[in-house]
Amino acid sequence: MLVAVGLIILAAVFALAVLPQMWVRRVIAAHGAERADFPGTGGEFARHILDEMRLGHVKVEETDAGDHYDPDAKAVRLLPKHFAGRSLAAVIIAAHETGHAMQDASGYPPLEARTRLAKQALRMEKVAAVVMLAAPLVVALAKAPHVAIIEVLVGVMIFALTILVHAVTLPVEFDASFRRALPVLQAGRYIDDKDLPAARQILRAAAFTYVAAAAMSLLDVARWLRVLRI
Repeated sequence: MLVAVGLIILAAVFALAVLPQMWVRRVIAAHGAERADFPGTGGEFARHILDEMRLGHVKVEETDAGDHYDPDAKAVRLLPKHFAGRSLAAVIIAAHETGHAMQDASGYPPLEARTRLAKQALRMEKVAAVVMLAAPLVVALAKAPHVAIIEVLVGVMIFALTILVHAVTLPVEFDASFRRALPVLQAGRYIDDKDLPAARQILRAAAFTYVAAAAMSLLDVARWLRVLRI
């Protein structure tokens, strides 16, 4: 009975962790075809929008680390397929990331809070890994199983905190998509009306990227518990 319950929980965690990632990737891939009617690439579009918004100091760079805006470096970074591509996905994702640059330029408090929390989350994930790896050693040295339980609980709490950090960034992402990027796209008529429904879908997928990351953190917790046979 307990085994069955455990398997059900693991299956639920796996579904929560994997399905959001699959949905985001599917949406972006569905609109990744090159468009001959687009005058420029995603990178060129990002540069154009930034210049229009008088954000010439913000760089546009190609990266392999995922589409994102780096507030410390003042840089919009796009995957090669979005930086050099002329697809609807490339243009809309470029618009989303420039939305973060607009937030940064206006001193948008939730973005500043997210930036601080993201740095803390990275450190917390490293601490959690050390804590949970140390649990078996602590048991062997102290010969006190309850100490290991405390260690594991601390590690799980830290991982859970990183999940919370990812989750609280959702308002920041939706603001970048629908209060910054979409109005710019519509006001400048950069895309046809027929592309607006797809654009909204891509903007939603871009916003949910962090939710997908939070879900993957759930899977990390489950993996650690399985390794430690909790």
